[in-house]
Amino acid sequence: MKRLGIILSLLIVIHVPAFAQSEAGAIFLLIAPGARAGGMGEAQVAVANDAYASYWNPAGLGFLEGSELAMMHVNWLPGLADDLYYEFFAFRKKYPTLGTVGGHLIFLNLGEQIRTSETGELLGTFTSYMSAFALSYSALISPTKSFGLNAKVSYQHLVEIGAGSEKGKGTSTDFGFDVGYLNKEWLIPNLTLGLNLANLGPKVSFIDPDQADPQPTNLTIGLNYALVKSEFNKINIVYDVDKLLVASYPDMDWDGDGYIGGFDEDGNLSPGNDYNEEGNLEVAHSDPIYKAIFTSWVDDWLIGGDIDKGSNGTGEGDKIIGGYDWVDLDGDGKIDLEDNEMVSTDGSPGDENWGKYNEYGEKEVGNSKDRSISNELDKLVHNLGMEYWYGEYFAIRTGFYYDKTGKISNPTFGIGLRFAGYGFDFGYTYGETGHPLTNTMRFSLNMEF
Repeated sequence: MKRLGIILSLLIVIHVPAFAQSEAGAIFLLIAPGARAGGMGEAQVAVANDAYASYWNPAGLGFLEGSELAMMHVNWLPGLADDLYYEFFAFRKKYPTLGTVGGHLIFLNLGEQIRTSETGELLGTFTSYMSAFALSYSALISPTKSFGLNAKVSYQHLVEIGAGSEKGKGTSTDFGFDVGYLNKEWLIPNLTLGLNLANLGPKVSFIDPDQADPQPTNLTIGLNYALVKSEFNKINIVYDVDKLLVASYPDMDWDGDGYIGGFDEDGNLSPGNDYNEEGNLEVAHSDPIYKAIFTSWVDDWLIGGDIDKGSNGTGEGDKIIGGYDWVDLDGDGKIDLEDNEMVSTDGSPGDENWGKYNEYGEKEVGNSKDRSISNELDKLVHNLGMEYWYGEYFAIRTGFYYDKTGKISNPTFGIGLRFAGYGFDFGYTYGETGHPLTNTMRFSLNMEF
């Protein structure tokens, strides 16, 4: 199952900048549908004026008249594999006395995987896929304001059954909700504000319910400014900023005693257990959604303790914080394993004389004091786009997708055509050679009736 693990890891890296071992489940729900959005840097929350609004901001459906069908196909992560693809289908219909009803269907195929046992023995192949269905409703609050709701069910099929000692099936069925708001003529006549709170729901679990991950609850705030608005020429500049409302922590020393865990949840001494003496969980974990909505804004800044990093990265350490100092032999002020000497220190974990570093040269003491608001701001994802329409028939688009933590800075381009109720859109993502999203091409069709 090595290939499946690589694919899932890339989904997390690309869509969810993860600080801890596990940030969120059902990451595929964050894959952006629509070639129009793909050409505008994936900025759509304050646009939302077609059937794709069911995904981007269900509140946008309330302003639309008539009915529409839309669909998109994309070969996903073309730089990684050739058998991954993503399909999206959406619909909407306006009922004069009720509002607008819509919805969408998502299908992500992860291709064929090789199944192995715990000892590496080949056990054949299997197919992995993910899907979701959402039902939308939107209505106007006033001539310039609307709200929208989504109710969704998602299904993830990673593997039929666990291998070896693993119990249960590698599948998950979950439900969630989205809430959207759209305000046209916000502050000034040509400015639209959009808000979308997506993927509210219980945690996602597969084989082991104790290791369930929160849903990718995501808040997006969008602005859409009509720079030019004439009969034959329209230019809109759009901007979205995304904040993942998931608060997760690596193995972390909350009480400052220098150890991870060592007690049970009642505060009783219990070597190897996961809690501290105060009964707080210190092993990697995430906050429940009702708490994470608030703590996710400060979990990488004000909240936290010293971090057990270890040789394999954050959260995979030895359960002891620090213990070593380093002598800078070359005098460059940096901790270079080749140019520095490791020195073990006296005392016990938590003492003043206890070293701040682990044996791999990674700082473990003082992490909570070293963090600042920039650690939170770095996790924001920025989407900037521009769209030019000539009449109602032809559009040219460009945009930029920037995610500092996920190391994504991809420009995007696109075109759109409309004629007799039919529409075709194409979006292209450009990037550095070797990046999984480079050369991603999206194709969309719309039909209004």
